[in-house]
Amino acid sequence: MGGDGLVPGSARLHLIDGLPLLRPDEQVFEAMIKGWRNQQLARNLSLGYVDDQERTVRAFTRHADAMPWQWTPQHVDEWSADLRAVHGCVRSTLRNYQGSVRQFCDFLTNPAYGWSDDCLRHFGTHPVQVVYDWNAATHADEAEGEPERRAFTRPELEAFFDHADEEVLRVRGKGRKGWPPAVRRSHSCGGA
Repeated sequence: MGGDGLVPGSARLHLIDGLPLLRPDEQVFEAMIKGWRNQQLARNLSLGYVDDQERTVRAFTRHADAMPWQWTPQHVDEWSADLRAVHGCVRSTLRNYQGSVRQFCDFLTNPAYGWSDDCLRHFGTHPVQVVYDWNAATHADEAEGEPERRAFTRPELEAFFDHADEEVLRVRGKGRKGWPPAVRRSHSCGGA
C-alpha cells in the first residue's frame, strides 16, 4: 500500500476523479491493464509472466469484441472453443489462457481496487468473473505433459526411493565403510 492509502493497481491511481474521458472505453481499459500490471509487479511476479498475462487478456478482449465490463461466460466459451478447435491449443495452454482471464477478472472485481465502482460511474455496469470451474479446462490426467518431460507419478517415486533404500542396505551389507554417506544421500532425497 502506498503512502496515500491506495493499493497498487487501484482505479484511483490511474483515473482522475472528475476528469472527463475523451474515449472512455479505451482509456478505462488501458488504465485497468496498467493497474493490473502494477499489481502483479508489486507481487514481484516476473516481467515475462506479466507480459504473457497482458497479451492473453488483450487477445481475449479482441476475440470477445467487448470490454471487461461487458464480458460474459459465453465469451469465454466461444473463445475456448475457437482456441481448441481452430487453433489447436492443448489443454494446458487453454487452461493457462483461461487462468489469465480469471485472474484479471479477480483483480477487477476486488473492491480494494475500485474498478467496479469506476465502471458503474462511467458505463452503468461493472465487470464480473466470467471464468468458473464449470467453463474452464481441468486437469485431464495426473501428468498431462509430454511423456519425456512429465513429472514422476507417485508409484514411480516410491519405486525410486525404495531402490535408493535398497542400495544403502546393499552397500552396508558388504561391510564397506562407505555406507554412511549412502544413507545421507538417500535421506536427503526423501528416502526412509
